[in-house]
Amino acid sequence: MSQEHMTALRCVHCGQRHPVDAVAYTCPHCGIEGILDVEYDYNEVAGTLTREALAARPLNQWRYEELLPLDARAERPALHVGMTPVYESPALARDVGLERLVLKDEGRNPTGSFKDRSSALAVMKAREAGRDTVACASAGNAAASLAGFAAVMGVRSVIFVPQRTPEPKLAQLLVTGARVLRVEGSYDDAYWLCQAACERYGWYNRNCAINPYLVEGKKTAGLELAEQLGARMTDWVAVSVGDGCTLAGIWKGLKEMKRLGLIERLPRMMGVQAAGAAPVAAAMETGALKPMEARTLADSIAVGWPRNWRKAVDAVRESGGCFVSVEDAEMLAAQGQLARRTGVFAEPAAAAALAGLVRAVREKRVDPAESATVVVTGHGLKDVRTAMQALEAPLDVAPRVEAMEALLARIG
Repeated sequence: MSQEHMTALRCVHCGQRHPVDAVAYTCPHCGIEGILDVEYDYNEVAGTLTREALAARPLNQWRYEELLPLDARAERPALHVGMTPVYESPALARDVGLERLVLKDEGRNPTGSFKDRSSALAVMKAREAGRDTVACASAGNAAASLAGFAAVMGVRSVIFVPQRTPEPKLAQLLVTGARVLRVEGSYDDAYWLCQAACERYGWYNRNCAINPYLVEGKKTAGLELAEQLGARMTDWVAVSVGDGCTLAGIWKGLKEMKRLGLIERLPRMMGVQAAGAAPVAAAMETGALKPMEARTLADSIAVGWPRNWRKAVDAVRESGGCFVSVEDAEMLAAQGQLARRTGVFAEPAAAAALAGLVRAVREKRVDPAESATVVVTGHGLKDVRTAMQALEAPLDVAPRVEAMEALLARIG
């Protein structure tokens, strides 16, 4: 049923529309610049995607089947994806200097990150296309996510990771049986090698940078926010940005819910990049992408040559939002602040969204009377080594009460 609602694949570069069955990845006229966007017949969608219908559906991302590029009859992964919790945090709001602050905790997805939304879709699309192998290049989260969903769906996965990928993320890949190729170089080096491998061997390409269907999985977070917040939608939604498709996907989901009459107003989007890897923020100012060498401890957003930058820039402009760049030290500070105030442990790239919001309030780009949602895209256990850099060492003590008392008296 849902696949019948797709009408075209539109190139965000040249604007040309292509039949949904005619193009696999990018616009044939624009090459790698021709990122495609899936379009739907919203009049048809509105007939069945209603508040009443949603109230009776399972609390996962498949509840939005009319807005997903899949046959509704297709087998779905057994793992629960989506409808991650949102938390109101008055204490964190006071710290940041805002009237209201909400968290959406994507670390509660099966492999601990937002990327599960698109990986679940990727494996289903691969099976639909008759492919037995799915590949991707990733700094860690997309890789771990794909490996997990490929395993549960009985599909082979080949993962290209950069040399600096954290050990916990490598462990997730290896324990699920993925074929892991650690590339001697950066994420961009891994990306190009993955592209070449997919072309040579005919593997299904899970890279969101070129695969238009995967952003449709990411947009389900925006669809959920619209349902979860409803009339209390925040003024801002802050999202960390690497390639750009996460922010673009969330914005698309929010817009679709507004178009369907399921929310009354839209938030402004805030894209947050690491200062050492901020080509999308720069493109917002110049209108053109200038690739750079990524230098940041936040591996998940260490992208120097983002392919989906145009969608992210368009989303921020259309929403009247902004881009913010933050230093690594600001991310680590936000990581600790988030955990101490809410109990949510975010990896540095996820904490970047909070760090950006803090900076935006301080620079008066966000008014203290406004409200904001921070999307926490990945769990902190993904990169424990980096988190430990900003923390005090544990206190060693002998197993005697007297030793404990002496230690506590000394440290106060």
